[in-house]
Amino acid sequence: MSSVLSIFAGRRAKWVIAAIWVLAIFGSFAANLPGKFTDAEKNESTSFLPGDAESTKALEATERFQDGEVAPLVIVYRRDGGLTAADKRRIATDRAELNERRSPACAEPKTSGSSDVKHCLRATSPFGAPVVSRDGTSALLTAQITGDGEAETILDPVDAVRQRVSDPGGGLEAKVTGPAGYAADQIKVFEGINGALLGAGLLLVLILLALIYRSPIFLWIPLLAIIFAELATRSLGYGLTEAGVTVNGQSSAILSILVLGVGTDYALLLVARYREELRHHEDKHEAMALALRTAGPAIFASGMTVIAALLCLMLADVNGTSGLGPVGALGVAVAMVAMLTLLPAWLLIWGRRAFWPRIPHYGTEGVDETHGAWRRVGERVARSPRRVWVSTVALLLVLALGVLNFDTGLTSGNGFRDDVEAVAGQELVDQAFPSGSNAPTDIVVPDPARVEAVRAAVAAAPGVESVRRVKQSPEDGVLLAAVLERDPFSTEAFDLVPGIRAAAKRAGGAQTLVGGGTAVEYDLRQAAARDNKVIVPIALLVVLLILIVLLRALVAPVMLIATVVLSFAASLGVSAVVFDVIFGFPGSDPALPLFAFIFLVALGIDYNIFLMARVREETRRFGTRDGMLRGLAVTGAVITSAGIVLAGVFSVLGVLPLIFLTEIGFVVAFGVLLDTFIVRSVLVPALTFEIGPKIWWPSKLAEDRPVAPGPAEPEPEPAAVS
Repeated sequence: MSSVLSIFAGRRAKWVIAAIWVLAIFGSFAANLPGKFTDAEKNESTSFLPGDAESTKALEATERFQDGEVAPLVIVYRRDGGLTAADKRRIATDRAELNERRSPACAEPKTSGSSDVKHCLRATSPFGAPVVSRDGTSALLTAQITGDGEAETILDPVDAVRQRVSDPGGGLEAKVTGPAGYAADQIKVFEGINGALLGAGLLLVLILLALIYRSPIFLWIPLLAIIFAELATRSLGYGLTEAGVTVNGQSSAILSILVLGVGTDYALLLVARYREELRHHEDKHEAMALALRTAGPAIFASGMTVIAALLCLMLADVNGTSGLGPVGALGVAVAMVAMLTLLPAWLLIWGRRAFWPRIPHYGTEGVDETHGAWRRVGERVARSPRRVWVSTVALLLVLALGVLNFDTGLTSGNGFRDDVEAVAGQELVDQAFPSGSNAPTDIVVPDPARVEAVRAAVAAAPGVESVRRVKQSPEDGVLLAAVLERDPFSTEAFDLVPGIRAAAKRAGGAQTLVGGGTAVEYDLRQAAARDNKVIVPIALLVVLLILIVLLRALVAPVMLIATVVLSFAASLGVSAVVFDVIFGFPGSDPALPLFAFIFLVALGIDYNIFLMARVREETRRFGTRDGMLRGLAVTGAVITSAGIVLAGVFSVLGVLPLIFLTEIGFVVAFGVLLDTFIVRSVLVPALTFEIGPKIWWPSKLAEDRPVAPGPAEPEPEPAAVS
């Protein structure tokens, strides 16, 4: 591995590598591959379901009934004192004009800059007669949008209807909601998600690199390498979408963060070692070759660990979670390759002058990396390791108790941080109609002879307001629609699905299917719960096996895994309390623990690899105790810098208006900092001092017989930033 990596430091190789990367990126832009990757995102919740979910089968049947996937578009009008005659005339006028826009004679405007542009609604069914509430305060107009998989098919008609009817003033409220309204609001969020996230992330990385290196020139070199890695990932990611991998706006956002975070981390680790070697080697190519031979294998091992953990997500039932596995692994792989090839090439092309004004000249001495602040931290821990690790474990366990406050109340209906019209419309519906009026639950009855029995049984089920016949098909039977008393996008409505399904199957047989938006959410939650139980232990086992191979021991890997799991539990516990008490979020997504676990375990082990791989090398020469002191001293500054950068990059997810992404960003950022400053810097050294040489069992290092100090073998990871 070391000899292969050093090839990239060749005098000619640097020009070849730089040219290959530049040509590849320009070629991807010419083919618009990054844009095609964004266009391939699927943000409707039904695309995340496994094929064997009941709501998936119901969706396929309802699409046959209605000649495509249909999303109800609901307009709700409300006046607190009751609808006036003028209000009813306004509603009738709105309905007539909107139905007129469905005419084949309707022509799209040549320009859309004016606020009174009248867009056609060809994908929309006629709006039916208004349904007035019993108290006379509200009315509903409903139509159906037939989707074709393109976002514009939903977004354009919803925007056109909102342009016509929303907020007419004079005390009359009007909002566009229903499944089509929710879908349109989600599409709008995801349309600008990549640009906003990437811009905020790059700005943060730029600031942090400027603070770390204090050079107006150098910071642009790793930053441009990270940008190239991001573009290459999206170009190659388009190929994954063509192969059937599901990518949505959330996984696309997480992908950007992963590339920015790990790319910056690996850049810091490589540059730290290269900068040190420039002081000991006059030839920059020799310095880079040695930096790649020493830091490169640790970067490669770290990257492969993160990749292996992410690939475990492919076992998920939820297609969105499963899709993040290969896409995230691709991003980490591309970032790793870019930092081991493109970054060294550019560093060599620029030479020492890139570090101006703090140029590392040959023959000058940097800071003695085996002393300093982190050495003093290690020495304090070594004085009383048992007291340190017991108190640290106790603190983490107390923090982990916050998990008892973890609530899965976050849904598609309350998952927006900002106010959106679909949610406001649902609140208006709730005030005068059964909450489920705008998103009925679909029931497919294959046997027409049992339709009445199914209708009566479902109508009698808890939480069901009414059931009506929608359509009959010779092939698929009869489609019924059940209106729920609860908000169809709430956890209370999700809890009604098992009872409705049981009632429908008792009356109509096992082939009777219950689907629709509420059932989709219920099935997604069931799949997410299954994924948490299955993937977590598999990911732990995979990471443990990798650590055993890397450290050639059993005790140390088990200890490291235990500390990272404890760190994850503490991070999730603190986050659960913060989300509830400080942020006031309605809850968390059921998939949050799995995402947080994968990222924190993979990235936490990432830093422990750099620490313990160096400790192992130092142990061979100085023994376990001194090996830990020297290893902590050498890796302390650079790993701390990397941890701060990674935490900062993940916190950028908080700029997005979705609660789920904000929560992921907070959990991972807090967990990375906790792992960097407490677990890796205090707990792991304390446990190592306590266990002693046996930590390397069953290797020969467990005998603790250090060789006489001599010329050091190439270290597997970089020295501290000077």
